[in-house]
Amino acid sequence: MAAAAGIAAPAGACAPPRGLALERLRGLILWLTVVCGAFVFMEPSPYEVASLLAIVVFALTGGLVLRPALMGLALLLLAYNIGFSIAVIPLLGEQKPVTWVLVSWYLAVTSLFFAAALGRNTEQRLSLIVRGYLVAAAIASLAGVAGYFSLLPGADLFLRYGRAQGTFNDPNVLGAFIVPAALFALQRVFDGRPAQALRNAALFGLYVLALLLTFSRGAWGQFALAAVLMTLLALATSTSPRERARIVLIAAFGLVLTAAFLAVLLSIGRIAELFEVRASLEQSYDTGHTGRFGRHALGFVMALDRPLGLGPMQFHKFFGEDPHNAYLNAFVSGGWLAGFAYLTLTAVTLVRGLRLVVLPGPTRKACLAVYAAFAAVAVESLIIDTDHWRHYFLLIGILWGLMAVASRPAPRPRAGTAVRPPRHPCAPAPRRLDLEPPVRSVAQPG
Repeated sequence: MAAAAGIAAPAGACAPPRGLALERLRGLILWLTVVCGAFVFMEPSPYEVASLLAIVVFALTGGLVLRPALMGLALLLLAYNIGFSIAVIPLLGEQKPVTWVLVSWYLAVTSLFFAAALGRNTEQRLSLIVRGYLVAAAIASLAGVAGYFSLLPGADLFLRYGRAQGTFNDPNVLGAFIVPAALFALQRVFDGRPAQALRNAALFGLYVLALLLTFSRGAWGQFALAAVLMTLLALATSTSPRERARIVLIAAFGLVLTAAFLAVLLSIGRIAELFEVRASLEQSYDTGHTGRFGRHALGFVMALDRPLGLGPMQFHKFFGEDPHNAYLNAFVSGGWLAGFAYLTLTAVTLVRGLRLVVLPGPTRKACLAVYAAFAAVAVESLIIDTDHWRHYFLLIGILWGLMAVASRPAPRPRAGTAVRPPRHPCAPAPRRLDLEPPVRSVAQPG
């Protein structure tokens, strides 16, 4: 009508504001970055490319918020990687140790990126990260299941030693990557409506199937510990008796279904045989003077005499195998500086993260899953090298980002002023109400 009358509408009057369109672009890139976390079978992986793009776009468009509460994370990651950088100096002529250190620096930057990205539009961006992670884990799980049961041509690419590895280069890493997604799905089953609960229950079943087919003892233990911890935290933080009863019933029902599901899988001959071997608490490479646990003891003794460490990727030259202990690896690869920085980072994150999960708010549900996943990885780090897992640094970034937001003081309105909700630029301006009667001018007699 305005155009027909020859009245030109203001440019962009009803179009989304520029800031909103820019935030949608940032959200899409953030989601895509997390989805690309499923593809790490090559170096550099799509995750490195996508995360670099996300860092550049967010930095150039003002999408990051570096709060003072993130200074602790930055300093600990800085000390951690400076230790590696000092230790690698005698090995500058070797490509692999230098590349290993560069990857460590980059993963630290990604952790800071996710923490800073959550400083603005926290709830929306956290939701995008969670949804992206669910998609990534579904892709990796489907590839692993298809590979194990030979459902696709060339499915052997998704197998290693008869174990599902999906789109990863190691079954153990696939299993560990699936755990947070399984927790997100389980959390949504706890809290969702019936239709949403059923969808997430199906996702949860897919994740559990792929997790079992990795035959990773560490991932199995990590999932069991994380699921129990998250359930206990959900019960402890719930304020509704009805909600607590729902959590208990769903957890019990899920446990029975998982046991039945496992029984069906074990009826398949080759699964039962490999499961019997992998389910043993001790393998041949775990025991003995130079077995996994023997190397741990010898390695810590060696670390006491090497304040600057051995250098990255040097441990196997002394003991024939890698440390398979992220804490030990920090000490022997980066010296005391990297070792104590890693220990401190883990301890501070566990303590401050536990305080975070009891705070009410719209992000607490997801925070329960993230914290439980991180705590389980911290325990698993005692028996496996987790220091280059992409999702490990994502979990750290999420927790520190939420902690930084929680530490922000709430704005206080000035005395005597009313707090008004923000108005969308396309909304009509509110009408002004004149409560005082108009003052009429009275002509003065001449």
